[in-house]
Amino acid sequence: MCGTCGCGGDSPVPTAGGVDVELHARVMAHNDHAAEHNRAHFREAGLTVINLMGSPGAGKTALLEATARARPAWRLAAVSGDLATDNDAARLARAGIPSRAITTGTVCHLDAEMLHHALHHWSPGDTEVLFVENVGNLVCPAIFDLGQAANVVCLSVTEGDDKPLKYPVMFREADLVVITKADLLPYLPGASLEGLRASLAQVMPEPRCIVTSAIGDDGTDEWLGWIDALCARTRGGES
Repeated sequence: MCGTCGCGGDSPVPTAGGVDVELHARVMAHNDHAAEHNRAHFREAGLTVINLMGSPGAGKTALLEATARARPAWRLAAVSGDLATDNDAARLARAGIPSRAITTGTVCHLDAEMLHHALHHWSPGDTEVLFVENVGNLVCPAIFDLGQAANVVCLSVTEGDDKPLKYPVMFREADLVVITKADLLPYLPGASLEGLRASLAQVMPEPRCIVTSAIGDDGTDEWLGWIDALCARTRGGES
């Protein structure tokens, strides 16, 4: 299992009262230090960084493609994390978003040092907004600070109303939840936006969600407005 979060790899599962817990604490402290280093660089560059998380297939890449279509004048860039391919980064590049892939192997999250290393060896130019498309996972990515201005979670209506209750840490750490694939609701017996919102209200300190659909880019304007407001706060030094 992963030596930092117990999610994959070859290390033993961390256990209470032993060296594994001490190792976990040291790793997290190292990550937090690297995240603050990233955050200082992002502030200095006037760069708004959004950590985009969610399950595999939740619609993270599609959301970024829709963002590029709706605001072609925006200077966007993206870093995409995946275990084994650069497929998402290639999709984003085709959509006009300069992108770089981080291939993690067996690690099911990105951490601050991975992001620092990726950006150190790749400059996306005069970027305004950098999206970090995290590895598809509803557990570990929420634990690791990357130096971002905000956490956004994509949640597809096909995943079920109970996902926020089953994976509360992810949604508790979210500044915004983007509910995706709303056009599929008529074909999902028992699924409802009311059920998703009720679950989110139980785990998010300040529930905030935007409902989107790939059909007609529904919800895109609200999503763009949220990013505009975040950028204004970032430039004002609030993040």
